[in-house]
Amino acid sequence: MALLTALGIEDAKRLAREYGVELESIEALSVGSVNSNFRATAVGGRVLFARLYEEQGKDGAAAELELLAALAGEGIPVSEPLARTGPVPTLGDKPFALFPWVEGEILCLARVTPEACGRVGQALARVHLATPKLPRLGPGRFGPPDMLERLARVEREGARPALLADVRRVRELYARYVAERDTSLPHGVVHGDLFRDNVLWKNGELAALLDFESAFHGPFVYDLMVTIAAWCYRDAFDLPLVGALVAGYVAERPLDAAERRAVRVEGALACLRFVTSRITDFELRARDGERPVRDFRRFLARLDAITSGELASVLG
Repeated sequence: MALLTALGIEDAKRLAREYGVELESIEALSVGSVNSNFRATAVGGRVLFARLYEEQGKDGAAAELELLAALAGEGIPVSEPLARTGPVPTLGDKPFALFPWVEGEILCLARVTPEACGRVGQALARVHLATPKLPRLGPGRFGPPDMLERLARVEREGARPALLADVRRVRELYARYVAERDTSLPHGVVHGDLFRDNVLWKNGELAALLDFESAFHGPFVYDLMVTIAAWCYRDAFDLPLVGALVAGYVAERPLDAAERRAVRVEGALACLRFVTSRITDFELRARDGERPVRDFRRFLARLDAITSGELASVLG
């Protein structure tokens, strides 16, 4: 993904001083799909990760940084942000944060194994279990009302007929599954976006969970279904991977009967969230004839698999 905002060394030095750091250099990273990210080096050689938040305002960025500090305090493997001397500094209206650089790699889909999925499931459950010790979060920016407003905007602004047909289908599916949702499910802090590029590995071990920008207070089983859809789907769901991720999760936090009954509905809503964001963030930005970087149709395929019961043998 292309860098959204350039950050010169003088601005970077000014912002870093709010974290008690004197910077020597900074370079842009071609990672991330929402924010602008950088590798920074402090005087003395310490390497840091820097971020400019492109969509979060100052309050949202501060909430994520507070959450990360609390997660680290509970022993969850995250990159704890550096302490500030005051409010979150900004470049214009874009908040700036500094983190320790965590060495590690991101697994490509071909390298995802049952063992890796089991570790991801365990880590996700530990985040959920830590909820009583974490800051209370709001409903987030990616719930059904937010996604429906995005779809309405696509319809108002116009799009090619085939895409508008998909948008109408997604709106109808949202209406169906929101109406079926069990609002009494166990809730708490959920990551909301635990894809492969948000987990770092080192020597076969999980080194860090990244990017809690989408975290919110919601159903735990929704978060589990997001993670299954992200880690366990190739051209179809890989049931051994699904089984391993679920086994890792329930070893830390067993699912109750209501959560198991909710798998179809919460899985559908998880898929619809990413169908929608891929339409608005990737499909609409692709040039005519160009394949989008992230194709919303792959999440429609996941949705169809979940709602047809393909995961029942593992999660039923």
